Amino acid sequence: MFPLGDDNSDRTITPVVNYLLIAINVLMFVFFQKMGSDEAVIASFSTVPGEIVSGKDLMEGMLGPTPIPVYFTLFTSMFMHGGWAHLLGNMLYLWIFGDNLENKMGHTRYLIFYLLCGLLASLAHVFASYFLGRDMLIPSLGASGAISGVLGGYMLIFPKNKVRVLLLRSIVPVPAIVALGFWILLQVISGMGMLGGEQTGGGVAYAAHIGGFIAGLLLVKLFAQRRTAIA
Repeated sequence: MFPLGDDNSDRTITPVVNYLLIAINVLMFVFFQKMGSDEAVIASFSTVPGEIVSGKDLMEGMLGPTPIPVYFTLFTSMFMHGGWAHLLGNMLYLWIFGDNLENKMGHTRYLIFYLLCGLLASLAHVFASYFLGRDMLIPSLGASGAISGVLGGYMLIFPKNKVRVLLLRSIVPVPAIVALGFWILLQVISGMGMLGGEQTGGGVAYAAHIGGFIAGLLLVKLFAQRRTAIA
């Protein structure tokens, strides 16, 4: 069940923040990461669970020096990706579902919501790695956690919105609660037994996906209040 688009008929504002987030992610990957080929950048600016837990810049194995406080990597990693498929998949979901939430929240609230969901998702990955005894030195990166928060918020606020999905070679409209409920179910099932990380070695940060989704569910009502002048 692969999403292709949704109902935007009630959108009243241009989702400039959503467009900006997509642009930053693409520019970071193309220029900062040199289309994923700069391993030194990945090793220095990704989130390393051991560094977050210890508060120290660890120089072990594949890790490089981090020229910023290690806690800031919780944000820098949010705008980095492991490859073109990783980037384009994430940006498709953000393009489809982010604009509706920005329309509901307003620009400023949506930006704060996105970043907060991404932060909580990264922390979920760190703590899952720690408590499940995973390798604490494997970097993780990607916008998936923040976007999972967007998906959680979307499902709660727009459960009946029609989402066009590719299903068995056909494009069919299904309610958002079905499309996104199926997505989070897959994350939970896939994460069982491997809640570790969206790692440079090709793993997936299911703990971050699940944590971000839950954060979106819990926070969306707070941020989706009627827009005021700050929008």
